[in-house]
Amino acid sequence: MRKINVFDTTLRDGEQSAGVNLNFEEKLEIAKQLERLGVDVIEAGFPASSQGDFRSVQAIAQTVKGSSITGLARSVTKDIDAAWEALKDSAEPRIHVFLATSPIHMTYKLRMTPDEVVRTAVESVKYAKAKFPQVQWSAEDASRSELPFLAKIIEEVINAGATVINLPDTVGYTTPHEIGNMFRYLTENVPNIDRAILSTHNHDDLGMAVSNSLAAIQNGAGQVECTVNGIGERAGNASLEEIAVALNIRKDHYQAETGLTLKEIKRTSSLVSKLTGMVVPSNKAVVGANAFAHESGIHQDGVLKNKETYEIITPELVGVSSNRMVLGKHSGRHAFKEKVVELGFNGTDEQLQTIFTAFKDLADKKKDVTEDDLFALMTEATVGGSVAHYELEALQVNYGTNNIPTATITLNVPTEGTIQEAATGSGSVEAIYNTLERMIEGPVVLEDYRIQSINGGRDALAEVFVKIQYDGVESTGRGTAHDVLEASAKAYIHAINRTINRRAYNEERMKQLNA
Repeated sequence: MRKINVFDTTLRDGEQSAGVNLNFEEKLEIAKQLERLGVDVIEAGFPASSQGDFRSVQAIAQTVKGSSITGLARSVTKDIDAAWEALKDSAEPRIHVFLATSPIHMTYKLRMTPDEVVRTAVESVKYAKAKFPQVQWSAEDASRSELPFLAKIIEEVINAGATVINLPDTVGYTTPHEIGNMFRYLTENVPNIDRAILSTHNHDDLGMAVSNSLAAIQNGAGQVECTVNGIGERAGNASLEEIAVALNIRKDHYQAETGLTLKEIKRTSSLVSKLTGMVVPSNKAVVGANAFAHESGIHQDGVLKNKETYEIITPELVGVSSNRMVLGKHSGRHAFKEKVVELGFNGTDEQLQTIFTAFKDLADKKKDVTEDDLFALMTEATVGGSVAHYELEALQVNYGTNNIPTATITLNVPTEGTIQEAATGSGSVEAIYNTLERMIEGPVVLEDYRIQSINGGRDALAEVFVKIQYDGVESTGRGTAHDVLEASAKAYIHAINRTINRRAYNEERMKQLNA
């Protein structure tokens, strides 16, 4: 049984999804959960792309020790230097250097000859190897590259010090048969291939990212690159959870397995979904809400008699538990702490008290407090990620079918104290947002608004995600509350606070650079 390394790029390729904008605290929280999941390599970002990315990669490298942390770099010395500064304190410094190898990329993007590409790749790998013990080199657009040229450049970069060779299907163009042939060809035609691990990285433009990843594993790949929930640019990347469970359920066929703690899959999926604002479709394999639901009477009858008639994956395998009441309003702090620690909480005592207070408040309003509810409260408290420049103190909405909706809001502002304002709108949420815009300096444009329940039932927690334009910056925000309108207000305020924090951070960086 071959061990397949899992290279997670949720924080780099996944964050490139349209509309996704994770802050420092959110990236760190996802990285810690990926460590609990047992991911072998976490691609934490692209250090040279921005100060924010550099800071996040550096913090993750200093915090996470159970997974190898890597950062992306172009084949230029300044990118490699930035990656080293960000990653040098990690348990196993690792870099991911890439260069395009397809004729269309070399001709029109790089404007380089094949010989120039080989020379640049070798020089960059040698430069990286002088700093990093582990160097991964990627042939961007490998699936549209000429195989003899791929074999030549791979042999050269391995001689230069590359320990992992990644062959990405960058535009989601290839098929399982073709990618299998590519990996088999390179295994047979690169003389020193035994000195490196072959890796596969697939995009889902034609819906074949997972199939292509599994085909690559069957034909020699020892590492698979993927993202949680399959998020990523355009149609996304290969889905981590689908690959991991496919290898587990069909190990008889693939003769390969990962070292992942599979029961952490659902929790990881939920965290990434909440922080990115990308809702997991109900029919999504492995982690969708309907993944273990049976509507057909024939299916229900079969499952009641023997689950294996229609269930090839048990919910417990991926950490899905029934929504039973885990704690009640009479539960004490000790029992509460044990439960949230079991759910993955590792925050401060102050954060624990915040969650406990929110739990007690929720337990007074909601009959059954589930694990999903607790997880939502934990996420809200530990990765709020914003200094509270604006904090909601009170909200009142007057609505009636024959009345104009009116919202009255009280905010706490550290520089001004308590302020209050009211406004109307064509609906309750619009009235809230019109009121908040009056209270906040500068115009705000609402670009996206989404709402969902944490779980079923009329007393479910509401979770709202918004995307706004404020102060010339696009920002996202989340809010969770028992009341839909309160959650809507919290999400809007969270997005505003994130924008102000980012602006303050950039201003501080400029002062440091000019000092």
